[in-house]
Amino acid sequence: MLRIFHNTTYDFIKYWRRAAVITSAFIAVGLTALVIRGARYSIEFTGGTTMQVEFAKAPNPDVIRSTVDRAGYSGSTIQQFGSPTAYTINAQPRSGAAVTATATDSTVKQIEAALRAQFGDTSQVRVLSSQYVGPQVGAELRRNAMLAVAISFLVTLIYLAVRFEWRFGVAAVVASAHDIFTTLAFLAMLRLEISLTVVAAILTVIGYSLNDTIIIFDRV
Repeated sequence: MLRIFHNTTYDFIKYWRRAAVITSAFIAVGLTALVIRGARYSIEFTGGTTMQVEFAKAPNPDVIRSTVDRAGYSGSTIQQFGSPTAYTINAQPRSGAAVTATATDSTVKQIEAALRAQFGDTSQVRVLSSQYVGPQVGAELRRNAMLAVAISFLVTLIYLAVRFEWRFGVAAVVASAHDIFTTLAFLAMLRLEISLTVVAAILTVIGYSLNDTIIIFDRV
C-alpha cells in the first residue's frame, strides 16, 4: 500500500501554548468586533418580509440584488428557490420602520414595481407568495437559539460528570466554548449573517466537539 507519510508521530502538544495564544487573540478580536458592530441577524430573528418571485427567464442574481437595493431595501438576501427562474427575497425593514402586515404589503409592492421596471411587466415577473415575520417571533427565536446552546452545555456537563469526573465535564465545556467562540469570531469578522441555518451549524459544531472530547476522555 502506498504511504505518503511514513512517520506519523508528531509531538503537536508541545505547541499548545503558542496555539492557545493565537486562538485566544483571534477570539478576542472577533468577539470585540461582535460587541462593537453587533451581529447581523437574518430575517428570522429581526422580522421582515419574505417574497417568492418567479421570472420568465433565468435572471442574474446580482441584478435582482441591485434592483432590490435601489428600491430601498439594501442588504436583502436573494436565494434561488427550486427552479432557476424562481427566487426568494428576504427584505428586512427599513431603519426605524415597524414590521407589520401593512408595512409588508408596501414592501412587496415597492420591490415588485422595481423588479418589473428592471425585467419587464407581469408576463416577466410574478410574485408567487409573500409573508412577514413579526419582531416578536424573531425575538423568541433568538431566545430559543441561545437556550438550546445553554442546555446543550448543561446536559454535557452533567453527563460527563456522571460518566467520568466533574472536571472532565468542565474541560469538555471549555473546549466546546472555544470552538463556538472561534466560529462566532469568524462570523463577526466576515460580517456573515446569523440565520437559523447558522444556529444549526453551531449546534453541529458543539456535537462534533463533544464527540471528539468524549472519545479522548474514554481513552484516558
